[in-house]
Amino acid sequence: MADFYPQKEWEAAAGRRRLLLFILIAVTTFFASGFMADILPYQGRSGLEMTLVVFFALLFSWISIGFWTAAIGFVILWRRYDRFAITRSLQDEEQLPVEGRTAILIPVYNEQPDRVFAGVKAVYLSLAAEKAHEKFDYYVLSDTTDPDIWIHEELAWARLCHEVSGFGRIFYRHRRPNIKRKSGNIADFCRRWGRNYRYMVVFDADSMMTGSTVARMVRLMERNPRIGILQTTPLTVGKKSLLARIQQFASHAYGPMFAAGLHYWQIGDAQYWGHNAVIRIAPFMAHCGLPRLSGKPPLGGDILSHDFVEAALMRGAGFEVWLAYDLTGSWEEPPPTLIDELGRDRRWCQGNLQHMRLLLAKRIFPTHRVLFLNGAMSYVSALLWFLFLNISSIKALSQAIIGPDYFPVQGGLFPEWPIWNLGWALVLLTSTFVILLLPKLLSAILIIFKQKRAADFGGPVRLLLSLGAEIIASTLLAPLRMLSHSKFVFVTLLGQNISWKPPPREDQDTAWDVALRFHGWGMALALIWGGVLFLVNRPFFWWLVPVLGPLILAVPLSVWTSRKSLGKLTAKFGLFLIPEELSPPPELLSAGAATRPPLPTDNAGFVLAVVDPYVNALHLAFRRQRRKVAKGIALSRHQLVLKALAGGPDGLRREDKVTLLSDPDSLDQLHALVWQIPDSQAARLWGLDSSPSVCPEDTLQLSSF
Repeated sequence: MADFYPQKEWEAAAGRRRLLLFILIAVTTFFASGFMADILPYQGRSGLEMTLVVFFALLFSWISIGFWTAAIGFVILWRRYDRFAITRSLQDEEQLPVEGRTAILIPVYNEQPDRVFAGVKAVYLSLAAEKAHEKFDYYVLSDTTDPDIWIHEELAWARLCHEVSGFGRIFYRHRRPNIKRKSGNIADFCRRWGRNYRYMVVFDADSMMTGSTVARMVRLMERNPRIGILQTTPLTVGKKSLLARIQQFASHAYGPMFAAGLHYWQIGDAQYWGHNAVIRIAPFMAHCGLPRLSGKPPLGGDILSHDFVEAALMRGAGFEVWLAYDLTGSWEEPPPTLIDELGRDRRWCQGNLQHMRLLLAKRIFPTHRVLFLNGAMSYVSALLWFLFLNISSIKALSQAIIGPDYFPVQGGLFPEWPIWNLGWALVLLTSTFVILLLPKLLSAILIIFKQKRAADFGGPVRLLLSLGAEIIASTLLAPLRMLSHSKFVFVTLLGQNISWKPPPREDQDTAWDVALRFHGWGMALALIWGGVLFLVNRPFFWWLVPVLGPLILAVPLSVWTSRKSLGKLTAKFGLFLIPEELSPPPELLSAGAATRPPLPTDNAGFVLAVVDPYVNALHLAFRRQRRKVAKGIALSRHQLVLKALAGGPDGLRREDKVTLLSDPDSLDQLHALVWQIPDSQAARLWGLDSSPSVCPEDTLQLSSF
């Protein structure tokens, strides 16, 4: 079947659109930089002022990209027409071909098992309602290192398969060792089972899509055989903290407009965001293997942000990458607190900076080289802003302490009187605010007057109040993000690596001492910075109050925005409402998008695997065929069994438990020995007197790879 959009046609359109974007950015940046130079005392002719103008031009061009992307997105959504919207290719909603099987992948790493498998169940039932479930299989791909969570994952899999008769359709695989993190997890699936499927739909542990959306994505891939990756735009849902509700509102109110604009510039050169996307497996296996960068981490070694690179490699192989921005029914969860958000950004920062090493790599299209640079600028721009503020402060301090320089240009014959043009300063400040805030106003206009969806946000009044409150919140939090992102770039360039940890999923209020440890250095810096300016150049100090004030208040801002109580209070007053809160889709209700209490996993899973016959049998069924090992290894494992027998689970390290769970012979031996020790000792060490079986023997079916 031929592609709906011929490649030459959309590539020519993309070239024209990107040229337009470049012209718009260049023109607005040129005039804004000219205003900036005119504001300065020497009109940008001194060395310090020239540096300021250059930094300003870089920053203004960066925010101009977002403005023009939002503006064109507004036009597209207002007209309700996009010539190259990939969803237009499905005019007759073709049926899924029987031969085109799809694997739904859910990679997990130390996640809450009940939460993960509730999501799997929701997708399974949603696809069953679409009468397309026979063409889909489900793989929970675990990289979990916590032994207790590992066992609970297996139990959750067994329960789910019983509930939906999913044996032979829903699979679970635990990987050890977890090489290359998530990208290695997906690659391992491709090596083992990829050839059995034409497509794979990749989820995150916290993401969700409706069955109709998944089915339609696969139909789009069938209709357009040159598409290698089709990405949806996931909206954020499911969290209750104040910050999370603000982010969820922003995602729903502004996200669709920005996504439409992003598609306008990219067309078939889009990015892959790592989840909520469908991938054509054969070219992915053939062309998207990730290289290991030379040198040591953080800029060498395994690539952290693998998704952007995989999209670039797919495009370099001649396949297209599209953003289906108008496909609904795609969600993910936001970070619940500011500290959690910045922790995620720390990982993304390191990954995006690694991409700079691929700018000159072979098989990378020019568009994706620009996207690599754009991704790095997401964090480098914060450092540029920080340096711009510092240089401005140095300029203000030198003016106050040293006095004006009447010969700013070396070799000048006549003195020049410095003049601060405050009128132009106000014009420039206003223009900058327009660039930053107008897209948000445009989104409200679109929702209220064109899409008639204000009721989905609680009505037009509540929508506008929420928009105003979101602008205030984002303005207050912007300096905190700026300072943290600047630090991330700086320490990454200095060689500080990060460890792989599962992102926090639960809404937990940030403690005051935790916030102080995280933000304290920034508060101290802002106090010193502001104090010096207040004493030396008070007029300039007032210009920096919008930046220094939030930094000084960083700890209470971080704590208060993490509060679920404040999030519930805003919901009570109708602020930051989103459509999924007013009319929850059945998939989100089934997945339990609301926060669930974490499982009690301290030793619970490991003890069940050792003591409970049914859990033990289930776990052993997942392990590979038993192999002979060297005598030294066998002896050390036997000693570990004796150690467990004598000291109980509390006497074992996490590594010891993983070793026992990974060796069928050792676990089988420990299981038999535990049941032979005296009852009193067993009760004390292993809780045999309070360890009921998980499920009846006659209903437990075991399935393994």
